Amino acid sequence: PSPGTLCRTKPTDLVFIIDSSRSVRPHEFEKIKVFVSRVIEALDVGPNATRVGIINYASAVRSELSLQGPQSKAALLQAVRRIQPLSTGTMTGLAIQFAVSRAFSAAEGGRDGAPNFKKVAIVVTDGRPQDGVQDVSARARAAGIEIFAIGVGRVDMGTLRQMASEPLDEHVDYVESYSVIEKLTHKFQEAFCVVSDLCATGDHDCQQVCVSTPGAYRCACRDGFSLNSDGKTCTACNGGLGSALDLVFLIDGSKSVRPENFELVKKFINQIVDSLEVSDKQAQVGLVQYSSSVRQEFPLGQFKNKKDIKAAVKKMSYMEKGTMTGQALKFLVDSSFSIINGARPGVPKVGIVFTDGRSQDYISDAAKKAKDSGFRMFAVGVGNAVEDELREIASEPVAEHYFYSADFRTISKIGKKLQMKICVEEDPCECKSIMKFQTKVEGLINSLQQ
Repeated sequence: PSPGTLCRTKPTDLVFIIDSSRSVRPHEFEKIKVFVSRVIEALDVGPNATRVGIINYASAVRSELSLQGPQSKAALLQAVRRIQPLSTGTMTGLAIQFAVSRAFSAAEGGRDGAPNFKKVAIVVTDGRPQDGVQDVSARARAAGIEIFAIGVGRVDMGTLRQMASEPLDEHVDYVESYSVIEKLTHKFQEAFCVVSDLCATGDHDCQQVCVSTPGAYRCACRDGFSLNSDGKTCTACNGGLGSALDLVFLIDGSKSVRPENFELVKKFINQIVDSLEVSDKQAQVGLVQYSSSVRQEFPLGQFKNKKDIKAAVKKMSYMEKGTMTGQALKFLVDSSFSIINGARPGVPKVGIVFTDGRSQDYISDAAKKAKDSGFRMFAVGVGNAVEDELREIASEPVAEHYFYSADFRTISKIGKKLQMKICVEEDPCECKSIMKFQTKVEGLINSLQQ
Protein backbone atom coordinates (compact mmCIF):
# COMPACT_ATOMS: atom_id res chain seq x y z
CA PRO A 1 0.00 0.00 0.00
CA SER A 2 1.09 3.56 -0.61
CA PRO A 3 2.69 5.56 2.18
CA GLY A 4 0.03 6.88 4.47
CA THR A 5 -2.25 3.84 4.17
CA LEU A 6 -2.09 3.01 7.81
CA CYS A 7 -5.22 1.00 7.97
CA ARG A 8 -5.70 0.12 11.60
CA THR A 9 -8.24 -2.66 11.78
CA LYS A 10 -10.33 -2.79 14.90
CA PRO A 11 -9.79 -6.06 16.77
CA THR A 12 -12.17 -8.35 14.90
CA ASP A 13 -13.02 -12.02 14.96
CA LEU A 14 -13.44 -12.66 11.26
CA VAL A 15 -14.75 -15.96 9.92
CA PHE A 16 -14.93 -16.74 6.21
CA ILE A 17 -17.70 -19.20 5.30
CA ILE A 18 -16.95 -20.47 1.81
CA ASP A 19 -19.08 -22.61 -0.44
CA SER A 20 -17.19 -25.42 -2.20
CA SER A 21 -20.26 -27.31 -3.45
CA ARG A 22 -19.99 -29.20 -6.73
CA SER A 23 -21.18 -26.23 -8.82
CA VAL A 24 -17.99 -24.38 -7.87
CA ARG A 25 -15.35 -25.55 -10.37
CA PRO A 26 -11.81 -26.14 -9.07
CA HIS A 27 -10.33 -23.13 -10.90
CA GLU A 28 -13.18 -20.98 -9.54
CA PHE A 29 -12.46 -22.18 -6.03
CA GLU A 30 -8.86 -21.01 -6.51
CA LYS A 31 -10.26 -17.53 -7.24
CA ILE A 32 -12.12 -17.55 -3.91
CA LYS A 33 -8.86 -18.46 -2.18
CA VAL A 34 -7.11 -15.53 -3.85
CA PHE A 35 -9.89 -13.18 -2.70
CA VAL A 36 -9.68 -14.46 0.90
CA SER A 37 -5.88 -14.10 0.85
CA ARG A 38 -6.05 -10.53 -0.42
CA VAL A 39 -8.47 -9.51 2.32
CA ILE A 40 -6.25 -11.17 4.94
CA GLU A 41 -3.17 -9.39 3.56
CA ALA A 42 -4.73 -6.01 4.29
CA LEU A 43 -5.66 -6.78 7.91
CA ASP A 44 -3.76 -6.23 11.15
CA VAL A 45 -3.70 -9.85 12.20
CA GLY A 46 -2.45 -11.21 15.47
CA PRO A 47 -3.67 -12.69 18.73
CA ASN A 48 -4.75 -9.29 20.09
CA ALA A 49 -5.72 -7.67 16.80
CA THR A 50 -7.81 -9.32 14.10
CA ARG A 51 -8.09 -13.09 14.18
CA VAL A 52 -9.26 -15.13 11.22
CA GLY A 53 -11.18 -18.38 11.03
CA ILE A 54 -12.23 -20.27 7.89
CA ILE A 55 -15.19 -22.61 7.42
CA ASN A 56 -15.47 -24.63 4.21
CA TYR A 57 -18.87 -26.16 3.46
CA ALA A 58 -20.87 -28.13 0.91
CA SER A 59 -23.17 -30.89 2.21
CA ALA A 60 -20.99 -31.06 5.29
CA VAL A 61 -19.10 -28.36 7.14
CA ARG A 62 -15.36 -28.42 7.73
CA SER A 63 -13.42 -26.01 9.92
CA GLU A 64 -10.23 -25.23 7.99
CA LEU A 65 -8.84 -22.78 10.52
CA SER A 66 -10.09 -21.79 13.94
CA LEU A 67 -9.84 -18.36 15.53
CA GLN A 68 -7.33 -19.79 17.96
CA GLY A 69 -5.18 -21.25 15.20
CA PRO A 70 -1.76 -19.74 14.41
CA GLN A 71 -2.46 -16.08 13.61
CA SER A 72 0.59 -14.80 11.78
CA LYS A 73 -0.09 -13.58 8.27
CA ALA A 74 2.13 -16.27 6.80
CA ALA A 75 0.32 -19.03 8.74
CA LEU A 76 -3.09 -17.71 7.68
CA LEU A 77 -2.13 -17.50 4.01
CA GLN A 78 -0.69 -21.00 4.17
CA ALA A 79 -3.95 -22.30 5.69
CA VAL A 80 -5.87 -20.69 2.82
CA ARG A 81 -3.61 -22.35 0.23
CA ARG A 82 -4.21 -25.80 1.75
CA ILE A 83 -8.04 -25.69 1.51
CA GLN A 84 -9.53 -28.28 -0.88
CA PRO A 85 -13.09 -28.14 -2.28
CA LEU A 86 -15.61 -30.63 -0.81
CA SER A 87 -17.63 -30.76 -4.07
CA THR A 88 -20.98 -31.97 -2.69
CA GLY A 89 -24.27 -30.15 -1.97
CA THR A 90 -24.99 -26.68 -0.54
CA MET A 91 -25.91 -26.58 3.14
CA THR A 92 -25.44 -22.88 3.80
CA GLY A 93 -27.74 -22.80 6.84
CA LEU A 94 -25.76 -25.60 8.45
CA ALA A 95 -22.51 -23.67 7.87
CA ILE A 96 -23.91 -20.52 9.51
CA GLN A 97 -25.17 -22.61 12.44
CA PHE A 98 -21.67 -24.06 12.81
CA ALA A 99 -20.25 -20.53 12.87
CA VAL A 100 -22.60 -19.45 15.65
CA SER A 101 -22.25 -22.50 17.87
CA ARG A 102 -18.63 -23.42 17.20
CA ALA A 103 -16.42 -21.04 15.20
CA PHE A 104 -17.22 -17.91 17.22
CA SER A 105 -17.40 -19.79 20.55
CA ALA A 106 -14.94 -19.04 23.34
CA ALA A 107 -13.80 -22.67 23.20
CA GLU A 108 -12.60 -22.10 19.63
CA GLY A 109 -10.95 -18.77 20.42
CA GLY A 110 -13.87 -16.37 19.99
CA ARG A 111 -13.40 -13.29 22.19
CA ASP A 112 -16.93 -12.93 23.39
CA GLY A 113 -16.74 -10.75 26.44
CA ALA A 114 -14.64 -7.92 25.06
CA PRO A 115 -16.85 -4.90 24.35
CA ASN A 116 -14.91 -3.36 21.47
CA PHE A 117 -14.48 -6.55 19.47
CA LYS A 118 -16.37 -7.03 16.29
CA LYS A 119 -17.59 -10.41 15.09
CA VAL A 120 -17.82 -10.62 11.33
CA ALA A 121 -18.71 -13.45 8.98
CA ILE A 122 -18.21 -13.27 5.21
CA VAL A 123 -20.29 -15.88 3.36
CA VAL A 124 -19.36 -16.65 -0.26
CA THR A 125 -21.83 -18.81 -2.20
CA ASP A 126 -22.88 -19.51 -5.78
CA GLY A 127 -25.97 -21.60 -5.20
CA ARG A 128 -29.37 -21.93 -3.63
CA PRO A 129 -29.03 -23.48 -0.18
CA GLN A 130 -30.64 -26.90 0.26
CA ASP A 131 -31.60 -25.86 3.78
CA GLY A 132 -33.09 -22.74 5.36
CA VAL A 133 -30.89 -19.76 6.13
CA GLN A 134 -33.38 -17.20 7.42
CA ASP A 135 -33.78 -18.26 11.06
CA VAL A 136 -30.22 -19.29 11.63
CA SER A 137 -28.95 -16.02 10.13
CA ALA A 138 -31.29 -14.05 12.38
CA ARG A 139 -29.88 -15.94 15.38
CA ALA A 140 -26.32 -15.21 14.24
CA ARG A 141 -27.07 -11.50 13.89
CA ALA A 142 -28.78 -11.48 17.28
CA ALA A 143 -25.58 -12.95 18.71
CA GLY A 144 -23.75 -9.86 17.47
CA ILE A 145 -22.28 -11.33 14.29
CA GLU A 146 -22.17 -8.94 11.34
CA ILE A 147 -22.80 -10.94 8.15
CA PHE A 148 -21.62 -10.01 4.67
CA ALA A 149 -23.13 -12.14 1.90
CA ILE A 150 -21.32 -12.44 -1.43
CA GLY A 151 -23.21 -14.13 -4.24
CA VAL A 152 -21.67 -15.36 -7.46
CA GLY A 153 -23.23 -16.28 -10.78
CA ARG A 154 -26.63 -18.02 -10.60
CA VAL A 155 -27.05 -17.41 -6.90
CA ASP A 156 -30.47 -16.68 -5.40
CA MET A 157 -30.47 -13.01 -4.37
CA GLY A 158 -33.32 -13.59 -1.92
CA THR A 159 -31.25 -15.93 0.25
CA LEU A 160 -28.36 -13.44 0.24
CA ARG A 161 -30.70 -10.83 1.69
CA GLN A 162 -31.99 -13.28 4.30
CA MET A 163 -28.43 -13.83 5.50
CA ALA A 164 -26.94 -10.36 5.44
CA SER A 165 -26.89 -7.71 8.16
CA GLU A 166 -28.51 -4.31 7.76
CA PRO A 167 -28.04 -1.99 5.87
CA LEU A 168 -28.36 -4.57 3.09
CA ASP A 169 -26.77 -2.43 0.39
CA GLU A 170 -23.53 -2.47 2.37
CA HIS A 171 -23.68 -6.17 3.23
CA VAL A 172 -24.86 -7.86 0.04
CA ASP A 173 -22.54 -8.09 -2.94
CA TYR A 174 -23.03 -9.84 -6.23
CA VAL A 175 -20.45 -10.67 -8.88
CA GLU A 176 -21.30 -12.30 -12.17
CA SER A 177 -18.48 -14.84 -12.00
CA TYR A 178 -15.65 -16.00 -9.78
CA SER A 179 -13.16 -14.48 -12.18
CA VAL A 180 -14.20 -10.99 -11.01
CA ILE A 181 -14.62 -11.67 -7.29
CA GLU A 182 -11.32 -9.89 -6.72
CA LYS A 183 -12.93 -6.56 -7.48
CA LEU A 184 -14.57 -6.82 -4.04
CA THR A 185 -11.17 -6.99 -2.36
CA HIS A 186 -10.86 -3.24 -1.99
CA LYS A 187 -14.32 -2.91 -0.47
CA PHE A 188 -13.50 -5.43 2.26
CA GLN A 189 -10.06 -3.99 2.88
CA GLU A 190 -11.80 -0.68 3.57
CA ALA A 191 -14.68 -2.23 5.50
CA PHE A 192 -12.25 -3.40 8.17
CA CYS A 193 -10.44 -0.08 8.39
CA VAL A 194 -11.63 1.59 11.54
CA VAL A 195 -9.16 4.34 11.85
CA SER A 196 -10.30 5.74 8.59
CA ASP A 197 -9.66 9.23 9.89
CA LEU A 198 -5.97 9.00 10.68
CA CYS A 199 -5.71 12.79 10.85
CA ALA A 200 -8.18 12.96 13.72
CA THR A 201 -6.33 10.30 15.68
CA GLY A 202 -3.07 12.20 15.26
CA ASP A 203 -1.64 9.10 13.66
CA HIS A 204 0.30 10.97 10.98
CA ASP A 205 3.53 12.86 10.43
CA CYS A 206 2.35 15.93 8.51
CA GLN A 207 4.06 19.14 9.50
CA GLN A 208 1.14 21.46 8.74
CA VAL A 209 -2.09 20.05 7.32
CA CYS A 210 -3.33 16.47 7.26
CA VAL A 211 -6.00 15.54 4.70
CA SER A 212 -7.95 12.39 5.50
CA THR A 213 -9.01 9.75 2.98
CA PRO A 214 -10.62 6.40 3.95
CA GLY A 215 -7.92 4.39 5.71
CA ALA A 216 -5.20 6.76 4.56
CA TYR A 217 -4.09 10.36 4.56
CA ARG A 218 -1.89 12.81 2.72
CA CYS A 219 -0.13 15.93 3.86
CA ALA A 220 -0.74 19.44 2.61
CA CYS A 221 0.47 22.92 3.47
CA ARG A 222 -1.14 26.22 4.42
CA ASP A 223 -1.39 28.96 1.82
CA GLY A 224 1.96 30.54 1.17
CA PHE A 225 3.77 27.25 1.82
CA SER A 226 4.49 24.36 -0.48
CA LEU A 227 4.89 20.66 0.23
CA ASN A 228 8.43 19.34 0.03
CA SER A 229 9.30 16.21 -1.91
CA ASP A 230 9.20 14.11 1.28
CA GLY A 231 5.43 14.61 1.19
CA LYS A 232 5.38 15.71 4.84
CA THR A 233 7.22 18.96 5.50
CA CYS A 234 6.48 22.44 4.13
CA THR A 235 8.59 25.34 2.91
CA ALA A 236 7.53 28.98 2.93
CA CYS A 237 7.00 30.39 -0.55
CA ASN A 238 8.63 33.70 -1.19
CA GLY A 239 6.47 36.26 -2.88
CA GLY A 240 3.22 34.94 -1.45
CA LEU A 241 0.38 33.89 -3.70
CA GLY A 242 0.90 33.59 -7.43
CA SER A 243 4.46 33.57 -8.63
CA ALA A 244 6.33 35.50 -11.26
CA LEU A 245 5.36 34.85 -14.86
CA ASP A 246 5.91 36.86 -18.06
CA LEU A 247 3.03 36.04 -20.40
CA VAL A 248 2.72 37.42 -23.92
CA PHE A 249 -0.27 36.84 -26.20
CA LEU A 250 0.41 36.80 -29.92
CA ILE A 251 -2.92 37.37 -31.64
CA ASP A 252 -3.82 36.84 -35.29
CA GLY A 253 -5.71 39.90 -36.58
CA SER A 254 -5.92 38.76 -40.22
CA LYS A 255 -9.06 39.47 -42.22
CA SER A 256 -10.27 35.86 -42.12
CA VAL A 257 -10.86 36.18 -38.37
CA ARG A 258 -13.94 38.41 -38.90
CA PRO A 259 -14.99 41.13 -36.43
CA GLU A 260 -17.38 39.08 -34.27
CA ASN A 261 -14.74 36.37 -33.82
CA PHE A 262 -12.09 38.95 -32.99
CA GLU A 263 -14.35 39.98 -30.09
CA LEU A 264 -14.48 36.35 -28.88
CA VAL A 265 -10.68 36.22 -28.96
CA LYS A 266 -10.49 39.36 -26.80
CA LYS A 267 -12.87 37.74 -24.35
CA PHE A 268 -10.68 34.62 -24.34
CA ILE A 269 -7.60 36.75 -23.50
CA ASN A 270 -9.38 38.60 -20.71
CA GLN A 271 -10.66 35.43 -19.12
CA ILE A 272 -7.09 34.19 -18.86
CA VAL A 273 -5.88 37.56 -17.57
CA ASP A 274 -8.61 37.38 -14.92
CA SER A 275 -7.12 34.24 -13.47
CA LEU A 276 -3.66 35.76 -12.97
CA GLU A 277 -2.21 37.55 -9.98
CA VAL A 278 -0.92 40.69 -11.74
CA SER A 279 1.80 42.85 -10.11
CA ASP A 280 5.46 43.79 -10.44
CA LYS A 281 6.42 40.69 -8.49
CA GLN A 282 3.90 38.31 -10.00
CA ALA A 283 2.40 37.98 -13.47
CA GLN A 284 3.08 40.52 -16.20
CA VAL A 285 1.12 40.44 -19.45
CA GLY A 286 2.04 41.72 -22.91
CA LEU A 287 -0.07 41.71 -26.08
CA VAL A 288 1.02 41.67 -29.71
CA GLN A 289 -1.34 41.63 -32.71
CA TYR A 290 -0.18 40.61 -36.17
CA SER A 291 -1.56 40.31 -39.65
CA SER A 292 0.62 41.51 -42.57
CA SER A 293 2.68 43.45 -40.04
CA VAL A 294 3.30 43.16 -36.31
CA ARG A 295 1.96 45.65 -33.78
CA GLN A 296 2.83 45.64 -30.09
CA GLU A 297 -0.44 46.59 -28.38
CA PHE A 298 1.31 46.88 -25.02
CA PRO A 299 4.59 45.49 -23.63
CA LEU A 300 5.10 43.38 -20.52
CA GLY A 301 4.69 45.37 -17.34
CA GLN A 302 3.13 48.47 -18.92
CA PHE A 303 -0.08 47.84 -16.99
CA LYS A 304 0.26 47.00 -13.31
CA ASN A 305 -3.19 45.56 -12.67
CA LYS A 306 -5.84 43.38 -14.30
CA LYS A 307 -8.34 46.19 -14.78
CA ASP A 308 -5.96 48.22 -16.98
CA ILE A 309 -4.84 45.18 -18.97
CA LYS A 310 -8.43 44.17 -19.69
CA ALA A 311 -9.37 47.71 -20.73
CA ALA A 312 -6.42 47.76 -23.16
CA VAL A 313 -7.43 44.37 -24.61
CA LYS A 314 -10.99 45.60 -25.16
CA LYS A 315 -9.72 48.72 -26.94
CA MET A 316 -7.50 46.76 -29.34
CA SER A 317 -8.54 47.51 -32.93
CA TYR A 318 -8.55 44.88 -35.61
CA MET A 319 -5.81 44.97 -38.30
CA GLU A 320 -7.68 42.94 -40.92
CA LYS A 321 -4.90 42.07 -43.39
CA GLY A 322 -2.67 39.03 -44.08
CA THR A 323 -1.15 36.35 -41.81
CA MET A 324 2.57 36.74 -41.15
CA THR A 325 2.93 34.32 -38.25
CA GLY A 326 6.68 33.84 -38.78
CA GLN A 327 7.34 37.56 -38.52
CA ALA A 328 5.20 37.73 -35.37
CA LEU A 329 7.09 34.87 -33.73
CA LYS A 330 10.38 36.57 -34.55
CA PHE A 331 9.09 39.76 -32.89
CA LEU A 332 8.09 37.75 -29.81
CA VAL A 333 11.60 36.31 -29.46
CA ASP A 334 13.57 39.45 -30.30
CA SER A 335 11.40 42.14 -28.72
CA SER A 336 8.55 41.02 -26.47
CA PHE A 337 10.68 38.96 -24.15
CA SER A 338 13.58 41.43 -24.10
CA ILE A 339 14.51 43.27 -20.92
CA ILE A 340 14.08 46.63 -22.67
CA ASN A 341 10.44 45.70 -23.21
CA GLY A 342 9.76 44.88 -19.58
CA ALA A 343 10.67 41.20 -19.40
CA ARG A 344 12.29 40.20 -16.10
CA PRO A 345 15.45 38.10 -16.09
CA GLY A 346 15.05 34.64 -14.55
CA VAL A 347 11.23 34.72 -14.69
CA PRO A 348 9.42 31.94 -16.65
CA LYS A 349 8.34 33.16 -20.12
CA VAL A 350 5.13 31.92 -21.67
CA GLY A 351 3.83 32.69 -25.15
CA ILE A 352 0.26 31.95 -26.26
CA VAL A 353 -0.03 32.17 -30.05
CA PHE A 354 -3.52 32.40 -31.51
CA THR A 355 -4.10 31.90 -35.23
CA ASP A 356 -6.90 30.99 -37.61
CA GLY A 357 -5.05 30.33 -40.86
CA ARG A 358 -1.92 29.18 -42.65
CA SER A 359 0.98 31.54 -42.30
CA GLN A 360 1.98 33.43 -45.44
CA ASP A 361 5.61 33.36 -44.38
CA TYR A 362 8.10 30.84 -43.07
CA ILE A 363 7.72 30.00 -39.38
CA SER A 364 10.18 27.17 -38.66
CA ASP A 365 13.24 29.19 -37.66
CA ALA A 366 11.42 31.61 -35.40
CA ALA A 367 9.34 28.81 -33.85
CA LYS A 368 12.48 26.83 -33.08
CA LYS A 369 14.27 29.87 -31.70
CA ALA A 370 11.39 30.64 -29.31
CA LYS A 371 11.57 27.15 -27.86
CA ASP A 372 15.38 27.09 -27.79
CA SER A 373 15.29 30.33 -25.80
CA GLY A 374 13.39 28.42 -23.10
CA PHE A 375 9.99 30.04 -23.71
CA ARG A 376 6.95 27.89 -23.01
CA MET A 377 4.94 28.14 -26.24
CA PHE A 378 1.25 27.33 -26.53
CA ALA A 379 -0.39 27.30 -29.96
CA VAL A 380 -4.15 27.75 -30.28
CA GLY A 381 -5.66 27.26 -33.72
CA VAL A 382 -9.20 27.85 -34.93
CA GLY A 383 -10.96 27.36 -38.25
CA ASN A 384 -8.50 27.02 -41.10
CA ALA A 385 -5.41 26.89 -38.91
CA VAL A 386 -2.91 24.25 -40.01
CA GLU A 387 -2.15 21.59 -37.42
CA ASP A 388 1.44 21.10 -38.63
CA GLU A 389 2.14 24.76 -38.00
CA LEU A 390 0.54 24.66 -34.56
CA ARG A 391 2.66 21.65 -33.68
CA GLU A 392 5.77 23.42 -34.90
CA ILE A 393 5.08 26.41 -32.64
CA ALA A 394 4.12 24.33 -29.59
CA SER A 395 6.59 23.35 -26.86
CA GLU A 396 7.24 19.75 -25.86
CA PRO A 397 5.28 17.64 -25.08
CA VAL A 398 3.48 18.95 -28.14
CA ALA A 399 0.14 17.31 -27.37
CA GLU A 400 -0.14 19.41 -24.21
CA HIS A 401 0.81 22.67 -25.90
CA TYR A 402 -1.26 22.87 -29.04
CA PHE A 403 -5.03 23.07 -29.37
CA TYR A 404 -7.33 23.18 -32.33
CA SER A 405 -11.01 23.94 -32.66
CA ALA A 406 -13.08 24.16 -35.84
CA ASP A 407 -15.21 27.00 -34.61
CA PHE A 408 -14.52 30.20 -32.68
CA ARG A 409 -17.58 29.60 -30.53
CA THR A 410 -15.90 26.55 -29.04
CA ILE A 411 -12.68 28.25 -27.98
CA SER A 412 -14.06 27.38 -24.57
CA LYS A 413 -13.30 23.70 -25.15
CA ILE A 414 -9.68 24.57 -25.74
CA GLY A 415 -9.43 25.89 -22.24
CA LYS A 416 -10.26 22.50 -20.84
CA LYS A 417 -7.05 21.37 -22.37
CA LEU A 418 -4.99 24.51 -21.87
CA GLN A 419 -2.94 22.64 -19.34
CA MET A 420 -0.70 25.37 -18.03
CA LYS A 421 2.02 23.07 -16.85
CA ILE A 422 4.52 25.89 -16.58
CA CYS A 423 6.03 24.33 -13.50
CA VAL A 424 9.54 25.32 -12.68
CA GLU A 425 10.97 22.30 -10.96
CA GLU A 426 13.35 24.15 -8.65
CA ASP A 427 10.61 26.18 -7.08
CA PRO A 428 7.59 24.21 -5.92
CA CYS A 429 5.87 27.47 -4.97
CA GLU A 430 5.99 28.47 -8.57
CA CYS A 431 4.51 25.16 -9.52
CA LYS A 432 1.73 25.42 -7.05
CA SER A 433 0.54 28.84 -8.08
CA ILE A 434 0.81 27.92 -11.73
CA MET A 435 -1.25 24.79 -11.16
CA LYS A 436 -3.82 27.06 -9.53
CA PHE A 437 -3.61 29.29 -12.58
CA GLN A 438 -4.14 26.26 -14.78
CA THR A 439 -7.27 25.06 -13.05
CA LYS A 440 -8.68 28.57 -13.01
CA VAL A 441 -8.02 29.00 -16.72
CA GLU A 442 -9.72 25.71 -17.46
CA GLY A 443 -12.77 26.64 -15.47
CA LEU A 444 -12.99 30.13 -16.92
CA ILE A 445 -12.61 29.11 -20.49
CA ASN A 446 -15.21 26.42 -20.00
CA SER A 447 -17.69 28.98 -18.80
CA LEU A 448 -16.72 31.47 -21.48
CA GLN A 449 -19.10 30.06 -24.07
CA GLN A 450 -21.77 28.57 -21.86
